Amino acid sequence: MRSTIIITALAAAGSVNAGVAGTKNTKRATVTPITTKGNAFFKGEERFYVRGIAYQPGGSSANLDPLADPKICLEDIKRFADLGINVVRVYSTDNTKDHKECMEALADAGIYVALDVNNPKYSINREHPHPSYNAVYLQSVFATIDEFAKYDNTFAFFSGNEVIHDEAESTLAAPYVKATDRDMRAYIKARKYRPIPVGYSAADVSKNRMQTAKYFNCGTDEERSDFFAFNDYSWCKSSFKTSGWDVKVKNFTDYGLPIFLSEYGCTINGRDFHEVEALMSDKMTGVYSGGLMYEYTMEENGYGIVNITKGKSITDQTGKRIELPEFKAYKEALEEFPAPKGDGGYVKTTKAQECPPADDDWLVENSDLPEFPAEAKKYLENGAGKGPGLDGDGSQWAGEAPPESGTIGTGSGGSGSGTGTGSGSGASSSPTDNAAGFAVAGPINKAPFVVTGLAVLFTLVGAVAL
Repeated sequence: MRSTIIITALAAAGSVNAGVAGTKNTKRATVTPITTKGNAFFKGEERFYVRGIAYQPGGSSANLDPLADPKICLEDIKRFADLGINVVRVYSTDNTKDHKECMEALADAGIYVALDVNNPKYSINREHPHPSYNAVYLQSVFATIDEFAKYDNTFAFFSGNEVIHDEAESTLAAPYVKATDRDMRAYIKARKYRPIPVGYSAADVSKNRMQTAKYFNCGTDEERSDFFAFNDYSWCKSSFKTSGWDVKVKNFTDYGLPIFLSEYGCTINGRDFHEVEALMSDKMTGVYSGGLMYEYTMEENGYGIVNITKGKSITDQTGKRIELPEFKAYKEALEEFPAPKGDGGYVKTTKAQECPPADDDWLVENSDLPEFPAEAKKYLENGAGKGPGLDGDGSQWAGEAPPESGTIGTGSGGSGSGTGTGSGSGASSSPTDNAAGFAVAGPINKAPFVVTGLAVLFTLVGAVAL
């Protein structure tokens, strides 16, 4: 399925015209951009551990951008600073709006931002991935990169969130998410932005966890992710061994890329957040780089640590902030278990994995990726332009889908065999049936969130069912 399109040539051409893009960066002397080295993140020469929280006031129902409204973000940033976190994950942002005030306030508090580039209207459709991977979709993704690349406290971009689930058919969407992952790095390079890490946020599904991890770290350097993250709800006020985290650490040893938990925080037995103790211990720091607790605001699923009093509508998230008992518990856990000194035993070099072979749980037959859409080449050279925001026409069925095969890479990354079965507990995932990148409601088997109404809505407006 490889094509002969060469991204490096386009990237070079784009770099000639990237003068404006390259001068947009907002330099803040107090903020050191996060980089990757070996299997870890670094802040300058200091090892960087993710000690953060998921942040999406109003949840999926509101689908709002909290970083575009200072009346929302500034109140919460005060509490982020009080907690002592260093990263927030935001699932939904509007690439038509200005984010300077919120991003700079976060920077002043020493807080970085991990961003999902998808939203319900602009994302890979899990059930119909081929037509949803198109130039209209990529224009939205690239416009989001344009908006946030200027901030040195943009920590990372997620190319997708829990697109691959426990159904084997969902693995057929993997090449399209990985192609998006590849295209994001190509765009960052072509526009001469600093190297902002790009990776995938996976569901913790035991029967395809390791296949997914290997898949996003196989192939050419242009195709491999910068990091791998997954949402893990298997520690339910238990222990390193009871939760199965000991087995996961063993399985990910020698993986070759930075790993962190993009969500954690089981609520079954109450929460004391002693996961932080394990994450910051030498049992894990040689393999993992911390994690993001789910979540800040109390939504229908019951995972929040701060309640926001109701406004006139679901999109009004400016109400009074009420700290719940779990707020204090998480703050105390972060204080009791600080980030370790030194390098944490990280591995200084990266390495690629062999692509996983197809089996009953993993239906991807080879390492080939979809061809970069021809209509999107202009964005590499000229920039994405004005994005569609959260209220555009959507991209799942926009225009003509690209050919089924091909790559934007510089050559073929050989397919091969690899071990494919993960062990340990957990098959947790979030309740977004089809649209990638907007799963913000915790584990699907624990959350009461219903998406049927939204599915009907987005079908009617010509987008995909969530």
